[in-house]
Amino acid sequence: MSIVDWIVMLGTLGFIVAYGTWKTRKNANLQDYLRGGNEMKWTTIGLSVMATQASAITFISTPGQAYESGMGFVQNYFGLPIALIIVSAVFIPIYYELKVFTAYEYLESRFGISSRLLAAFLFLVQRGLAAGITIYAPAIILSSALGWNLSLTILLIGTLVIIYTVSGGTKAVSLTQKWQMGVIMSGMFAAFFIIIHQLPDYVSFGDAISVAGIMGKLDVIDFSIDLDKRYTFWTGITGGTFLALSYFGTDQSQVQRYLSGSSVYESRMGLMFNAIMKVPMQFFILFVGVMVFVFFQYQEHPVLFNENATVKVYQTEYADDMKAIETEYAAVYSKKKETLKFVVDNYESTNYDKETIDYAIETVKSNELEAIAIRDRAKDLVGIAVPDNNSKDSDYVFLSFIMNYLPIGLIGLLLAVIFSAAMSSTSGELNALATTTTIDFYKRLNTTEHSEKHYLMASKLLTAVWGIVAILFALFAHLVENLIEAVNILGSLFYGTILGIFLIAFFLKRIKGKATFIGALIAQFIVIILFFFGQQIGSYLMEREVEEIAYLWYNVIGCGLVILFAIIINPFDKSAPK
Repeated sequence: MSIVDWIVMLGTLGFIVAYGTWKTRKNANLQDYLRGGNEMKWTTIGLSVMATQASAITFISTPGQAYESGMGFVQNYFGLPIALIIVSAVFIPIYYELKVFTAYEYLESRFGISSRLLAAFLFLVQRGLAAGITIYAPAIILSSALGWNLSLTILLIGTLVIIYTVSGGTKAVSLTQKWQMGVIMSGMFAAFFIIIHQLPDYVSFGDAISVAGIMGKLDVIDFSIDLDKRYTFWTGITGGTFLALSYFGTDQSQVQRYLSGSSVYESRMGLMFNAIMKVPMQFFILFVGVMVFVFFQYQEHPVLFNENATVKVYQTEYADDMKAIETEYAAVYSKKKETLKFVVDNYESTNYDKETIDYAIETVKSNELEAIAIRDRAKDLVGIAVPDNNSKDSDYVFLSFIMNYLPIGLIGLLLAVIFSAAMSSTSGELNALATTTTIDFYKRLNTTEHSEKHYLMASKLLTAVWGIVAILFALFAHLVENLIEAVNILGSLFYGTILGIFLIAFFLKRIKGKATFIGALIAQFIVIILFFFGQQIGSYLMEREVEEIAYLWYNVIGCGLVILFAIIINPFDKSAPK
């Protein structure tokens, strides 16, 4: 990486950290530190909400997801606008009326302290783990691509986040996230136009779209009702709605962003900004990945994008096997490129009949399937030769393009994008974790009354503690899924239960606290059992092999089970209604 790229990357990151620390250095009380003094306008709220959700995993892993599987992943977000409308109409007015610091304070007024602490505990578990993943995910890829030590990369990201989050609290998080989103989207648009510019002269943008369509990468919507499929219209509109409803309505990392608004109107407008912009943003990021796929149809590239893994294989007894695979892949790539050029040149011409063009298209598709099979063999070989390799090759696709094909200066900007995204999501998580621990546990369970300054210092200390916990988890984390899927899977295991508790609180006024608490415990236990053993249980009951449950359905299952068991148990709950 050139000195210019280093200056761009470090200068961008240094400015963001310094700006957030300086602008929010004076926090006199908890209201300022945890709710930003309720001064935020809807533009800051909207960008902060978006930045908290859009982690570095989004900008590293999503283009790789599109490279391998196409645009279908965007269906996961179809339920998000619906959820944000519900949160704006129902959740926000209640939170503002009660003047709560956390979403879980409301649960005590409705059910009692047990349900409040249970929901807060489930949030701390899943978000604490997710904070580690949001540091680890970009760190392992950046360290591999840049030749940095993984542990030092993790410490760098974690330390930068802790500095300004501890210093400025919620306001620092929101203000820095506004700048971070500006850097992120500028970098992504720059990468997109560079990709289009670097396509061969004979390939227009329209031709690139045609190639992506021929290869099946533009299949956005799948109306299949197959429950085994992860990405369909129905999983997005149902499971995606439940996931987004729980995330934006009950996850403190998001609730804290819009509770910093100066009014209900500002908070609602911030969420409506996300309702309008989030799906197009995800679509665009996936589309960038599809264009990277098209680019690599014309640009010779290694069989695996994680070149560090390939180097490690060459240091083992499997070196000759990898070399043979690479030679085979290069031959298939050459044939596919030649045929693809013929298709692009003659797709709309009258020089050849339709049967000839169709045959050429089928040949390209066949070549692509052959290339995928060879890549899979290479991945399997890495798993055998380098068993400690713990990330998917698709997570290196976009970073490989950045490091090898972007001009000087833009490399530094795109790396700043990845670091900024990691910092923005992690800072929001640490801020929320500290708030929940301070308000729902330390302050609520503390029998001794303390001053405002005491709780302010406790919040800062707990922010640092959660930052250290996230760093420690990142140092020992091992991921087996695509990184962006890993975060969504982790959330899906807990969000359904938390959402079920809140939906009962809002809409089922006759159900009491103990019934809800017990129902939530049973539901969470069943969801975890289904996740780890559901495939085996299903195969046993059906007497045939079945696929695992698509993870978005756990949001629906968990929420539904909480409500079901609470209704069943409620007649036996003799406690006084609240």
